[in-house]
Amino acid sequence: MFFAARTMPMTSPAPRFGPRRWPLWASLLLLLLGLGQPLAAHPMPNSLLVLDLQPGGVAAELQLPLSELAPAFGPGLTGHPETLVADHGPALRRYLEQHTRPLSPDGRPWTVRVGELRVQAAEQTATGPYQELTAQLWLLPPAGASPRAFTLHYDAIIHQVATHVILVSVRRDWAAGRVGDEAPTEVGVIRLDVRNNVVPPLVVDQGLAAGGWGAGLRGMVLLGMRHIAEGPDHLLFLLALLLPAPLLAAAGRWGRFGGLRYSLGRLLRITLAFTLGHSLTLLAGALGWLQLPAQPVEVLIAVSILVSAGHALRPLFAGREAYVAAGFGLIHGLAFASTLSGLHLAAGPLALSILGFNLGIELMQLGVVALTMPWLILLSRTPHYSLLRVVGAVCAAVAALAWIAERTLLDTTPFSAAVERAAALAPGLLVPLALAAGLSYRRRRKAAPAPPAGW
Repeated sequence: MFFAARTMPMTSPAPRFGPRRWPLWASLLLLLLGLGQPLAAHPMPNSLLVLDLQPGGVAAELQLPLSELAPAFGPGLTGHPETLVADHGPALRRYLEQHTRPLSPDGRPWTVRVGELRVQAAEQTATGPYQELTAQLWLLPPAGASPRAFTLHYDAIIHQVATHVILVSVRRDWAAGRVGDEAPTEVGVIRLDVRNNVVPPLVVDQGLAAGGWGAGLRGMVLLGMRHIAEGPDHLLFLLALLLPAPLLAAAGRWGRFGGLRYSLGRLLRITLAFTLGHSLTLLAGALGWLQLPAQPVEVLIAVSILVSAGHALRPLFAGREAYVAAGFGLIHGLAFASTLSGLHLAAGPLALSILGFNLGIELMQLGVVALTMPWLILLSRTPHYSLLRVVGAVCAAVAALAWIAERTLLDTTPFSAAVERAAALAPGLLVPLALAAGLSYRRRRKAAPAPPAGW
């Protein structure tokens, strides 16, 4: 070693980071960075199983990503998504029935029926957009078993795709009064047990001591009230139609105040006619006797607001407002019925739901009328009412035109979005309306203390 070292040529050592060695150092750096992070494949979308608990069974909705379903179903699941259900519908239904097996706590099997299948676009935060198969299932418990407690054996897709995950949640629970569109409550996750190589069943237990039919009725009343509170188009039609109710029509124009009895009589007739109209079609639509596509119904509701706004500007059908309210009420009732169509209830709970939902609609509707019309009647005795009537009618017409455009184009426009934001502020106008009505009427009483006409 010493001799070799002495006889080696005296050359300068190669630089550690010379140009010949930079690829080596770069490779080592990338390797270290890679080791510092876990290797992860591109995330794939999960399946969703949404449950609607009902007195007679469980209505379930399955959302299955096609990219995961195809390798699990087999090589035959091919073709364009638009023709997938037509080409493979019966086979897909058999597949889902075989891999969905609910059992009662005593071990008795449930009956599984697969209904409507459709393919649609979907998106999850981690995966981005994809195509999914949505399937409607009906899970029927055996005689005497509760639909609120069962063990779910489910392994569609996951029996072949080991990394797949199924998220299970409860969306509606009629007996617990949960009938609205609240965010679903997650009840569990189905995934492969890699240690034992099995898919464990999921126990669904929502409690056997739920509120029952009383809770279902209460939930439907609250749903009806919320439907009116969150849907300003129904109230706007009625309020626009009631704007000229205290006034007399003469020579194609709205004239003076017609008296308290006259105003209350017209108010009562219009409100009852609207109630009768929408109650009839709510019943017919909820029972499946009358069904129309949602888009034309929503467009006609906006048209009804435009008609009532025009009538508030100039008397178009003076004295016949009750007939118009009943006629357009038939259209509004079809929109109400669409809310009940997704409940899939048996005859008894469905009848109770229709009653409760309609009662909630009437309570909210009458509450708004009771909070609004006294001040309008007071203002109608003053010269300031003409300006309020015109401004209210113009605002209703603008909102109607925005909704017609939105519902015809099936797209939210900036104009309609602004209308929705303005509608959310409408309840705050009650206080200034009441103050203005009180001050105006007080000044008028001081100027002319004689009793009003019409008594």
